[in-house]
Amino acid sequence: MKWYNEPPVWTDQGQTLRVTSGLHTDFWRKTHYGFIRDSGHFYYQEVTGDFSAVVKITGQFMVLYDQAGLMIRENDKTWLKCGIEFVEGVQYASTVVTREYSDWSVISLPQNPTSLWLGLERRGGTVEVKYSLHGEEYIMMRLAYLTEEGTVQVGLMCASPEREGFQVVFENLQITPL
Repeated sequence: MKWYNEPPVWTDQGQTLRVTSGLHTDFWRKTHYGFIRDSGHFYYQEVTGDFSAVVKITGQFMVLYDQAGLMIRENDKTWLKCGIEFVEGVQYASTVVTREYSDWSVISLPQNPTSLWLGLERRGGTVEVKYSLHGEEYIMMRLAYLTEEGTVQVGLMCASPEREGFQVVFENLQITPL
């Protein structure tokens, strides 16, 4: 795996990746806010064809828009990020789909859970995003068209648009061909 926008501090201990984010990092394109940001941290590998990806995320979500999760990326104009995003004191299960313009969908999570399990499946140009509070039963939160490109970048994403030093732990990332 390799970094797109390597964070200032990180350690990879096999099945556990610990990351501390840099200042004013984010992924976003145009919609609503009018700006483009492509500065978030993304630890990825290239994958061809259909696949599933799952990971456990535990973070110190405390400041507006702190975020961590999974990302699929074709290029700077075509990508999907999903995971936890912190907004006004609440953790949300969040998905942003970007095809030139970003859209954003959220589901509030009960009592700001300590950890969240996140899964996605890519089949052709479609991505299904789902989450779990315990790593067992998953709830679908988004089904979206992304891209027909055969090979994409897949991996772990985090960002802290309003600060630096957001700490997150990713555990047991599994990317499996379908």
